[in-house]
Amino acid sequence: LQVFDHSRVGISLDETTTIQEVRDLLDIFALGSPLPFAVEGLTLQAQSAIPEPLQRKSAYLTHPVFNTYHSETELLRYIHKLQEKDLSLTTSMIPLGSCTMKLNGTAEMLAVTWPEFSQPHPFAPLEQTKGYQILFEQLEAWLAELTGFPGISLQPNAGSQGEYAGLLVIRKYHQFYSERHRDVCLIPRSAHGTNPASAVMAGMRVVVVDCDDEGNVDLLDLRAKAEQHSQKLAAAIITYPSTHGVFEEKIQEICEIVHQHGGQVYMDGANMNAMVGLCRPGDFGPDVCHLNLHKTFCIPHGGGGPGMGPIGVKAHLIPFLPTHPVVPVSGKDGINPVSAAPWGSASILPISWAYIAMMGARGLKHATEIAILNANYIAKRLEPYYSVLYKGSKDLVAHECIIDLRDFKKTAGIGAGDVAKRLMDYGFHAPTVSFPVMETMMIEPTESESKAELDRFCEAMISIRKEIAEIEDGQADRSDNVLKKCTPYRSASHADRVDSRLFSRKSSFSCTVGPRTQVLAPRRTN
Repeated sequence: LQVFDHSRVGISLDETTTIQEVRDLLDIFALGSPLPFAVEGLTLQAQSAIPEPLQRKSAYLTHPVFNTYHSETELLRYIHKLQEKDLSLTTSMIPLGSCTMKLNGTAEMLAVTWPEFSQPHPFAPLEQTKGYQILFEQLEAWLAELTGFPGISLQPNAGSQGEYAGLLVIRKYHQFYSERHRDVCLIPRSAHGTNPASAVMAGMRVVVVDCDDEGNVDLLDLRAKAEQHSQKLAAAIITYPSTHGVFEEKIQEICEIVHQHGGQVYMDGANMNAMVGLCRPGDFGPDVCHLNLHKTFCIPHGGGGPGMGPIGVKAHLIPFLPTHPVVPVSGKDGINPVSAAPWGSASILPISWAYIAMMGARGLKHATEIAILNANYIAKRLEPYYSVLYKGSKDLVAHECIIDLRDFKKTAGIGAGDVAKRLMDYGFHAPTVSFPVMETMMIEPTESESKAELDRFCEAMISIRKEIAEIEDGQADRSDNVLKKCTPYRSASHADRVDSRLFSRKSSFSCTVGPRTQVLAPRRTN
C-alpha cells in the first residue's frame, strides 16, 4: 500500500488481483471483525467504467486460431510456425548500424522473470524495496565509473527520453543562473533525428552545423555559428563516435568552442559500444550524456521497447537531475519527472546489472575492442567491391561502417532498398538503409558475431555485388533481375560462384515464371 499521509493510503488493483487478495485487504481494515458482505457479491454491484454507447456488443475471438488448437502439441507447432516466419538473432546477425543488436545473454535475462523484480509497484515504500535500492546504487556507481560522469539518473525510459531529460537539465541550469535567454542548440547535419526533435521539445531553437567530406563536424562552421549565437547559445549536441561511423578527432576542441561561448555540451551516447572500457566521455569535454542500456548494456530491444536511457552529468549539473513527486530522487532543484516512475523501467535494469557484473572491467574493454575490430574487418573485406564512405585519418572506422550504393542507381538501376531485400534472400536482416546518407547501408556487427558469421555476411554482399555487375554488363535485364523481383534468369556461372556456406538454413524458395523453376536461395522471410 502507498501511504500518502496519516489518514490516507493508496491501493492498486489490476486484472491479476484475486478475490482472496481483495478479501485479505478488507480483513486487514476490518481489524478482525467479520465482513458484513460477501466479497464475491461486490462484482454483481460493479458498474462498468465504459460508457454504454462504447460497450462492445459484437462477438469476439472468432478467428479460427482461437478455437483450432486444442492440445499443447498443436499449439506448440502453431507457435513454432509463427516463429519460423521471423528473422531474429537466433537466425543470423542483425547488422543494423547505430542499433547495436548484440547478444542478450540468457543468464542476464533470468532475473526479469523473478517476481521480486517484476511485481513491486513503482511507488512501493522504499523499506519494502531495499534490494532494488542496492541494485540502483550499484548500477549508478558502475555507469558513473564507465562514463566519467559523477551524477546518474536512471529515470529516462529511452534514448530519446534521455536526450530530452539531458537538454531540460541544461535549460534548468541556465535558468538557475539567470540566463533564461539561452535557447540556441547547435546540432551537426549527421545527427540522429531524435536530436533536433528533443531540442525543440526542450524549448530550444535548432541551428544546423555542417560536416566536412570526411564525416566530421566542420570546425569552421561550428566556430562561426557559436560566435554568431554566442549570447544565446544554450547547448550543442555531438555524437561520439559520429553517426558517420568515425571517431571525431577534434572532440575536445568542439567542446572547448561551445564552452567558450557559454554553452553546455550534450553527447549522444548511442554509440557508446565503441567506448566502454577504452575512454570515458566525462574526461574529454561533454557535460551531459545519455546511455542506451538497451543497446550497449544488453537489454533486448526492437519493435518499440523496452528501453532505458539514463543520463550522466558533470558535478555542476547534478542538482538539476529529474525529481519525482511521489518518491524522492535526485537533485533539490531538479527538473520535473520525464517518466511516470522514479527509476523508469526498473524491472529490466537487472539485465544491465548482470551484464556489467559478469563481464567485469576487462571483459567490457575486450568487448569494445572486438566490436571495433569486427566493423573494420567487414569494411576491409567489402572495400574491393563497395566504397566505404567515411574513414578516420588512419583509414579505419569505429564500430560501424557505411558502404556507398549511390552509383548503382545510375549503372544498374539498383537502389539500397533492392540490396536490402536481396540480403533477406540470403538469410540476413538488412543493415540500416539510407541513414545517415541516402542510398547507403550502415553496418554494425557488434562484438557478438564470430568471424565465420562475418565472412558469411561478406560473402553474401560480394555475391550481390556480382549480381549487380551482371546487370551493368548487360547479362541481366535492368528491371527483370534477381534484385528487383523473383525470376528464373541467372547466368550459368553464378550458381558456381555462390558459396554454399552462405545458406545457413535448409529451407529455400523457388520462383516460377512459365514452365521453368529456379531455386535461388534461402526463402525470403518477410
